[in-house]
Amino acid sequence: MRQRELSNVKVECVQGDIADQPDMDAVVNAANAQLRSGGGVAGALHAAAGPELEEAGQHHAPLEPGEAVITDAFKLPNDYVIHCLGPVYDQDEPSDKLLASCYREALKLADEHGIGKIAFPSISTGAFGYPVEAAARVAMHTIKKVRSELQNVVHIRFVLHTTSDQHIYDDIRKELSL
Repeated sequence: MRQRELSNVKVECVQGDIADQPDMDAVVNAANAQLRSGGGVAGALHAAAGPELEEAGQHHAPLEPGEAVITDAFKLPNDYVIHCLGPVYDQDEPSDKLLASCYREALKLADEHGIGKIAFPSISTGAFGYPVEAAARVAMHTIKKVRSELQNVVHIRFVLHTTSDQHIYDDIRKELSL
């Protein structure tokens, strides 16, 4: 596990399970437009949270790429789930701006709800086809830009599915001198 302080915000990258982050106040769902269970991150979070998560999401669906909404976390060990609809790579354009919007909007919601600790997956890199390195660059650049605006968020964790993805995120962070 590697971590750095960004302004007053700690950022770390770990390899692990997004549905098993008990020390985080909120986890982020790489959601589909209808906020239903699916594969990957959405499937893992919905399975762990129970059917109430999908029911709660229906009040907010459908989402457009780049949007984020917040619900309770139900049976997850967190208080909230922030659902982001990332862009489908090479289909939802401009992909980089829409992906950056996911991170900005999620952090804005977290800050507004007094969330101090938030865990993100690598949004859009699974079924939506976004290259991991490009996605990591967007994520890290966005955090670097918005960190000074955050009042409540003090800890951002990237929970990556593979060790390889974790190394990519760490390398991008180092490259940006974060």
